[in-house]
Amino acid sequence: MMTSRKLISYLLCTLLLISAQGLAQTKPKPGTAKPAPKAAEQKPAPKPAVVDLNTASRADLMTLPGIGEAYADKIIAGRPYARKDQLVSKKIIPQATYDNMKDLVIARQPKK
Repeated sequence: MMTSRKLISYLLCTLLLISAQGLAQTKPKPGTAKPAPKAAEQKPAPKPAVVDLNTASRADLMTLPGIGEAYADKIIAGRPYARKDQLVSKKIIPQATYDNMKDLVIARQPKK
C-alpha cells in the first residue's frame, strides 16, 4: 500500500511540473509585445565630435560634459591654448571636469 501512495504522489508531482512549464511558455497576446529591432535597423551610437578649444563657439563648448555657461566663458577668455591640459594648469576648470571631457577636446594650433 505504501508503494502505491508513493507512485501516486510521484505522478501528481510530475503532472504539476508539466503543467507549470506549459503555463510558463505561453505566448503573449498579439499586439502587446514589440518585436526586437533587426540588426540592420539598430544604429551604432554616434561618435562624439572633437571640439577645438581654440576655435569652438560658446554653444559648442557647452555640449561638453560638465561645461556650462560660466566654464565656456572662462575657456574662451583663456585662449589660445597650446595643449588641452592647460585648462587645468591655468585653473580654468577643475581636474574632475577635465577628466570627464579630455577625450572630446583638442587644442589645434593656427597654421603659420
